[in-house]
Amino acid sequence: MRFRALTCLAVIALAGCAQPPKATNMAARQQAALDANRKGEAYVRHAELESAARSYAEALRLSQSLEDAEGIAANAINLSIVRQRQGRFADARKSLEAVQERSNLRFSGVRLAEVALRHALLDLDERRFSGAEEWLKRADAHCGQRCALAGAIHNVRAQLALQAGRVDDAAAAARAGLDAARSAGDRIELANALRLSGFISLRNGDAANARTHLEQALAIDREIGAPRKIALDLLALGRAAALGGEREAARAYYTRALAVSEADRDDAAAAEARALLTQ
Repeated sequence: MRFRALTCLAVIALAGCAQPPKATNMAARQQAALDANRKGEAYVRHAELESAARSYAEALRLSQSLEDAEGIAANAINLSIVRQRQGRFADARKSLEAVQERSNLRFSGVRLAEVALRHALLDLDERRFSGAEEWLKRADAHCGQRCALAGAIHNVRAQLALQAGRVDDAAAAARAGLDAARSAGDRIELANALRLSGFISLRNGDAANARTHLEQALAIDREIGAPRKIALDLLALGRAAALGGEREAARAYYTRALAVSEADRDDAAAAEARALLTQ
């Protein structure tokens, strides 16, 4: 159960006409950083992760050379997301040091909260639950009241509670994530909260409620074009069908999940779908 939104955040490029040489050089570097960021985004869409990592690393280097706080944070976070998806957790953490080590720059509370969330997700992936809890507290502190990341923070907290076996806490956090995502109009986190609610229902043995939540999550993920999330939805829908005794329906979902994950080059999801199809 992973909820890593592969959001590719663009740095801010300067524009202008007749500029003195230094300003022209700065604008050129900013444009180069923006171009590298966009290349990284395109590589992620095509699941070419190593090329994406190289592009984000170049965008990060250029942003560091300009002391561009927004560009540093955006590209460090994107690089961390790619490295985590590759299973390179040490490298994912290292990329975030570009923000943590630049205390002379003024990073926004939202960016610092995003960095803390990335650390929480890395700890969660490696089942370091106490570390993940501490990073979530930091994310909350940076985020403050009415933060745009509130839905994401609640959803990560729900995921952490579910993986730690605290199902009631997970359900409460998922409900908070749903409310926050709806209030903010955040479709990505709304789908994540619905998917989590489906997982919780599966854990509780409620196949019908699980399918209701998961079908809603799938509809949103298809609208926003999130293949990795679509595969997760389909796998969970297959489990819900199996729980309800619908073996053929379960196989149909697993087959769809396999097709999506193979097309997206998501080896982990494809392996899970194949394993479920052999049961």
